[in-house]
Amino acid sequence: MEHPDLEVADIFRAHGPAWRQAQRGHLSLGQLKVMSAIEQCRSAALGGHALRCDTCEHVDIAYNSCRNRHCPKCQAGAARRWLEARRNELLPVEYYHVVFTLPATVAALAWHNKSVLYRLLFELAAQTLCTIAADPKHLGARIGATLVLHTWGSALTHHPHVHGIVPGGGLSQDGERWVACRRGFFLPVRVLSRLFRRRFLEALGAAHRAGQLRFLGEHAALTEPTAFARWMAPLRRCEWVVYAKRPFAGPEAVLAYLSRYTHRVAISNRRLVAMDERGVTFRWKDYRAKDQMHKTMTLGADEFMRRFLLHVLPSGFHRIRHYGLFANAGRKANLARARALLRVPAPAVDTQPVERNSTMFICRHCGAPMAITAIFLPIKAIQAPARHQGAPP
Repeated sequence: MEHPDLEVADIFRAHGPAWRQAQRGHLSLGQLKVMSAIEQCRSAALGGHALRCDTCEHVDIAYNSCRNRHCPKCQAGAARRWLEARRNELLPVEYYHVVFTLPATVAALAWHNKSVLYRLLFELAAQTLCTIAADPKHLGARIGATLVLHTWGSALTHHPHVHGIVPGGGLSQDGERWVACRRGFFLPVRVLSRLFRRRFLEALGAAHRAGQLRFLGEHAALTEPTAFARWMAPLRRCEWVVYAKRPFAGPEAVLAYLSRYTHRVAISNRRLVAMDERGVTFRWKDYRAKDQMHKTMTLGADEFMRRFLLHVLPSGFHRIRHYGLFANAGRKANLARARALLRVPAPAVDTQPVERNSTMFICRHCGAPMAITAIFLPIKAIQAPARHQGAPP
């Protein structure tokens, strides 16, 4: 596998120490920990092992990964394993891609309230889908959905939204029939948008009354209920962006699409072009441009790091969730029932034993297996610098 010439880790190693000092007291503990992990990833700091190929006698050194979920180098394997686990759960029906996006005003508030607002985004998007799908005027079925959180736009700006992958149909309320949607049409997006807007604003108001929201900087005045009500009033009138893309060609196309969305955070190393005295140059998509969508952008190294760290998730927050028929508690039984109604056999079970703790290292010169000849212990454990007074949580 070819390695990119420039990586996010290179940017953090070159500019991170000085920027951390300049931002003393303004970076959260989570952001500092992500920086430290990415800087140390696959370096001598984390230890590693020496490898030797018995076929061509090539010798190599492989350093250990940080395994941080925000690290661009540690996501490919996790995404591949997740997709392999989901492969046998796909049904032989059309699949649809739905997106629920928070308005810019709410997204700005979400920056200091990630746990609360990202949770509401997940739960209310799922509730909206399941409610409208269950309505006999639309589909009249119990559906399943897999939702994936994205917090970034192509230019690394803060843009919270969830992508949903949904089969084109569901189980009837009594569980005796598979109810398919019209070919090429899932649910009316205008109806989804209005219900999502109403329920989200109701939940946001409840969170404010319960004292669950933090208001800092330009939002400090919103602590007062009257000011918060005035702030929410325009949100009740504007359109919230919810849409459904055309159906995928089939289950395998769903997997191909998911592989680009499930475990990617902010930017991949492949999009980086250069790091020089001007800053960091990377490729991005300008969706508003009709003639030339693919462009390059150059940001100062400090601004690039700031934008990347906007997307550090709260500790323990799950960015892939399953709802309805796909909820963990009943997923196995629901999928079995759906297959029976669709008259398709259950997927073949792999009877080969899985060696979870074994790793095969392949020689990049001749393709033969490589043997470990030495192990290097970590120089130090991954840790963030001491938390500075006044840093956001």
